[in-house]
Amino acid sequence: MKIYLLTDFGSTYTKVMAVDVQAGKIAAFAKAFTTIDTDVAIGYQAAKKEIAAQLGSAVYEKCLAASSAAGGLKMVSSGLVPDLTAKASRLAAASAGAKVVKTYAYELTEAESEEIYAIEPDIMLLSGGIDGGNKRVLLHNAGIIAAIPRNFSVIIAGNRSAAAEARAILERAGKNTVVTPNVMPVFGKLNIMPAKGAIRDLFIANIITAKGLDNVQATMDMEIIPTPLAVLEACELLSRGTTTQDGLGELMAYDLGGATTDVYSMADGSPKTPNAFIHGITEPFDKRTVEGDVGMRYSQAALYDLILEDNPAVFYDEYAITPEEVDAWLAICRDDPGVLPLGQYEQYNNVDSALAAEAIRISAARHAGYNERVFTPAGEAFSQTGKDLTQVSHIIGTGGAIINAKNPAAVLRHAAYSPRDLGALKPLAPKMLLDTQNSFAAMGLLARFHPDTALGIMKDNFAKI
Repeated sequence: MKIYLLTDFGSTYTKVMAVDVQAGKIAAFAKAFTTIDTDVAIGYQAAKKEIAAQLGSAVYEKCLAASSAAGGLKMVSSGLVPDLTAKASRLAAASAGAKVVKTYAYELTEAESEEIYAIEPDIMLLSGGIDGGNKRVLLHNAGIIAAIPRNFSVIIAGNRSAAAEARAILERAGKNTVVTPNVMPVFGKLNIMPAKGAIRDLFIANIITAKGLDNVQATMDMEIIPTPLAVLEACELLSRGTTTQDGLGELMAYDLGGATTDVYSMADGSPKTPNAFIHGITEPFDKRTVEGDVGMRYSQAALYDLILEDNPAVFYDEYAITPEEVDAWLAICRDDPGVLPLGQYEQYNNVDSALAAEAIRISAARHAGYNERVFTPAGEAFSQTGKDLTQVSHIIGTGGAIINAKNPAAVLRHAAYSPRDLGALKPLAPKMLLDTQNSFAAMGLLARFHPDTALGIMKDNFAKI
């Protein structure tokens, strides 16, 4: 057998998959609790031991890994106008696999600098102004960021006329600084790939050591990449296909994790409603958003707060659960983030599924575009902000909270349109698929060497629900 060993260091579990690339199939799979507080190698070795028990003797052709341990790469981004350069910087950060904690627009204030200090980001993405346009905001923000007494890197991806001066300001303050081409060089046109590459490079060069992965990296045949980047590449492959295999076409994927919910859409997003027009920037075909306050373990309390802010009575009635049951399950999860609603905790499966469904609903509403009715001299029209995802053909769910639910389809259907989503451009009639073996990140890694094999495995193993 020609075995590739593919590892995903998640915030809750480390998942290891062995793939026989000659046979084009998954040969073994194991997971262990991610040992963030000690050394991630401990959980990794435990999962590898289980793989060896399943395979017997095996020589690994390549060992590859992705990581989102400890919640992934924490970023803050800033831009000039919220609907333009600020949004462009956020898209660049998210598509690179970062957890975008906060996005700012206009001139940063002293209060906002204190907020950034409290966030303790790994990277700050600084954008603003089209090339040859406004310089003042970028330079002002560079000065504010330079004065923040935290050790984080800064990527400048704004007005090229001000980039060199901004870099000098930051480097004088001792900040590691990288300059890339503008995320929006001309009005309304995105250019996020250079910034995305810089974010990825900083992750590889500086961040994995802080996650305790440096020793593991020495055993790998490729640099460890952010898990969301691996999943994004798997989604692109599954959507577009290869020269020899068709993909599924436009799709969405939901990765419901312990710390975040990541949402991916592979769709052009152009208006489907008659008399609709794009407001703001045209978003990319391959889009990722990450919801840092919507997770199933480390962010569970924040998720529940969002539910209580909305309409808790509807929540309890829809899922036939009680506030006491939710409080009890949250307390259990706080004490043991790796716990599953199985065995002695099976009575809480409905509660966990209800929280998962709401995580999907909230993250879907934030990711999808929306229409607003406007009136023009030519009559009624619709202003579309974001992507129209109504014609997406497939929604894929992954993550333990979806996979282990008694009724995964009931959880995942909250990604599709419902009467509660008035104005939201969510899919109308998608087919639902389940990544039963948490293979998305592994297939993104494998796709870098064997895209046809990775695509075939995804198409064969994703279960219809």
